[in-house]
Amino acid sequence: MTKQLTQVSPHASDWYREAIIYQIYPRSFMDTNGDGVGDLPGITAKLDYIASLGVDIVWISPFFKSPMKDFGYDISDYCDVDPMFGTLADFDTMIAKAHSLGLKIMIDQVMSHTAEEHPWFKESRSSRDNPKADWYVWADPAPDGNPPNNWMSVFGGSSWQWDTRRRQYYLHNFLTSQPDLNFHSPAVQQAHLDALRFWLERGVDGIRLDACNFHFHDTELRSNPPATNRDTATVSDVNPYGMQAHIYDKSRPENLAFLQKLRALLNEYQAVSIGEVGADDSLAVMAEYTADGDKLHMAYSFNLLVPQCSAHYIRQQVENFEARVKGGWASWSVGNHDVQRVATRWGGPEAPAAFAKMILAMQLSLKGTPCLYQGDELAFAEADVPFELLQDPYGITFWPEFKGRDGCRTPMAWSDAANGGFTTGKPWLPVSPDHLAKAASKQQGDAQSSLEFTRHFIAWRRQFPQLTRGGIEFFDAPEPVLALRRDAEGQRSIIAVFNLSGAPVSCALPQAAGAEQLDGYGLPGSVRNGQVELPAFGAWFGYAA
Repeated sequence: MTKQLTQVSPHASDWYREAIIYQIYPRSFMDTNGDGVGDLPGITAKLDYIASLGVDIVWISPFFKSPMKDFGYDISDYCDVDPMFGTLADFDTMIAKAHSLGLKIMIDQVMSHTAEEHPWFKESRSSRDNPKADWYVWADPAPDGNPPNNWMSVFGGSSWQWDTRRRQYYLHNFLTSQPDLNFHSPAVQQAHLDALRFWLERGVDGIRLDACNFHFHDTELRSNPPATNRDTATVSDVNPYGMQAHIYDKSRPENLAFLQKLRALLNEYQAVSIGEVGADDSLAVMAEYTADGDKLHMAYSFNLLVPQCSAHYIRQQVENFEARVKGGWASWSVGNHDVQRVATRWGGPEAPAAFAKMILAMQLSLKGTPCLYQGDELAFAEADVPFELLQDPYGITFWPEFKGRDGCRTPMAWSDAANGGFTTGKPWLPVSPDHLAKAASKQQGDAQSSLEFTRHFIAWRRQFPQLTRGGIEFFDAPEPVLALRRDAEGQRSIIAVFNLSGAPVSCALPQAAGAEQLDGYGLPGSVRNGQVELPAFGAWFGYAA
C-alpha cells in the first residue's frame, strides 16, 4: 500500500505547513545485514510502509561516520555514511526510492560539536598555532588550575575538559568526547555550509538542526548565574545543569546571522529546516529563530515532551507559542528518541490502544507541522531495559533516578518472530516483549488497531485545510477536556474536543451548541445541545454552528 505522489502542495513556498514528519532512529528501524543495528538499506526496505501511513517527510537521525559514543550525534565525518549504516550509494538508493513514493528526506545536522576523532579536532588540539587552532573553543585555566568558568555539561559535570597537548581546556556541552566548535570562526561556519551543500546536492529536501542554539558562546567566557526558576520540565531534577541560567553558554545573539546564511543556502534548493531549541525560555529563542522568514522554517522545543499532559498544560504551550512566536511555525512532537515514549509518559504503564489513538488525533489537531516518532503509530510503550544492557551514557551516568534514553530507542517490532523481525543477529538493544504483541504485521489490516487508525486519521485530516493551515483558538473546559477550534479562510470552522483521561466525561461546551458532527474520524464521542459526552480517551469533531 503506497500513497499518491503528491499529498501536500509542493509548489507553495510554505508547503511544509501541510506536511507530517515521521522520525526514524536508524539504529533501531530495520537491520538488513544481521549485525543487530539498523541500516540505510533497512530504511529503504520499509519506505513503502512509511508511505502507507500518509506522512510526507522522513526525518532520519544521524547516520554519518562516528565513533558512536553518543550513537551518531558525535560525528567524525560530515560527508560520509558510517559503515555501520551502509554507504553513500545506499543513501542515494534510499533517497531515490523515497522520492518515487512522494516522500521527502530530512537529515539531522549536528553542527555545534563534533566527535573528538574528527580530523578537525585532531588538528586543532595538536598545537596552539595550527591552521585549525581556533576551530574549537579553547581556554586557559583559572590561576588555580580550575576551568575558566562554571559552565556545565548537559550530561553532567563541568563542560570543560583538560587537554594535555595544548595545556588548555576545551568546551563540551555534552560528552567530553564531543568538543564544541567555535562558530565565531568564519571558517567553521563555511565548513558546515559546504558539508550541508554536499547533502543538498544529493537530493536532501530538508534538515533538522540538532541543538541549534548551542552554536555560539560568550567570547568573554562569563560564568552563568544561578537559575531563578529552575527548569524541571525539560531537564531532570537529578541533573545540576538545570540549576544555572544558561545565558552565556548558548542562545547567543550571533547565531541569528549564521541562521540567515543557512537559510540562504537552503533556499537555493527549496529545502526546509526545523530547529531543536532547548533553552531556559525556549519560546523566546524560537521566536527569534523563525522571525522574518529568513532563518528557520520551523522550530520545536521539548514543551510537549514532558511528563505533564493536562488539558491546561497543552493549551498553555500552544497559546504561548502563538502569542510569542509571531509569524513563526511550530512543529509539535509528543515523542522522539530522547524522551520516554508517550504511551507510557502520558498514558501510564497500562495505557490502552484508545489512548494512543486519541493522542495522535489531538497532536494532529494542533496548529503546526506534526512530528511522529517511529513506533508511536503502533502504540509502543516505553521498553524496560535493565541496567546491565544499557547503552546510553546519559542513563548510565544518572542511574537509577534517570534511566536514560534506551527505553524509547529499542528496535522496531515488525513481526512477532524472533527479535521482532528487526534483525537475524543479536539486536543492539533488546526488543521489547510488549512490542512483539503490537508488531506491525499483527496490526496490519486490523481496522481497530493503532496502525490502521493512524493511516485512516492522517488521510481524513488531509481533507480539511482548517486542520493543516488554519488558525487555532481554545475554549474553556474543565479538566480533563481539551477543546479547540480551527479556522481557515473560506472554510467552516471545525471544533475538536478531547478527553485526556481514562474515565468518561460529560461537560457543557456552549460553543458546540448546534454544531454538526463530522463523519469518518474514527473516535467515539457525541455532542447534544452543547453537552459533550466523551468515553475514556474519546474525541469529537464537528463543524461549528
